[in-house]
Amino acid sequence: MINEQIRDREVRLIDEEGEQMGVVTLQVALKVAEERGLDLVKIAPQANPPVCKIMDYGKYRFDQSKREKEQRKNQTVVEMKEVQLSATIDTHDMEVKAKACNKFLQAGNKVKVSIRFRGRQAAHGEIGLDVMNAFLELVSDNAVVEKPAKQEGRNMYMFLAPKNK
Repeated sequence: MINEQIRDREVRLIDEEGEQMGVVTLQVALKVAEERGLDLVKIAPQANPPVCKIMDYGKYRFDQSKREKEQRKNQTVVEMKEVQLSATIDTHDMEVKAKACNKFLQAGNKVKVSIRFRGRQAAHGEIGLDVMNAFLELVSDNAVVEKPAKQEGRNMYMFLAPKNK
């Protein structure tokens, strides 16, 4: 709440330097703020009496939006990328997938490595585990295992995160 929006009879007033001016009536506080060419802003409405501060509200809002924009700029969004392998994948195909996985990890994204078993392959989970371990060796310089390989029904998953430099 600013200026005329404040409806309290008395307020504890703080000036623009942060010095307390004591408990004054709302009319006196508004007059002081107007004389200084600034706004009266209620900063602690739950206090008894409410605390109001004299400040340049437009400049305050501008600085606040600038800080929020800076925080959003420094924020990084981590995406989950997926690399799908096969239980019968060949070495060159795995190297191509590992190259793509390394690119994702270097960009700072997490990677989900999955194998879909077909037909009777599901009975031989150890083959999939061998493929996952071989794949992990190819990307181990950029990756940290977040969740180790685990078979769930016809699928096997492993989650990798980028290594901190």
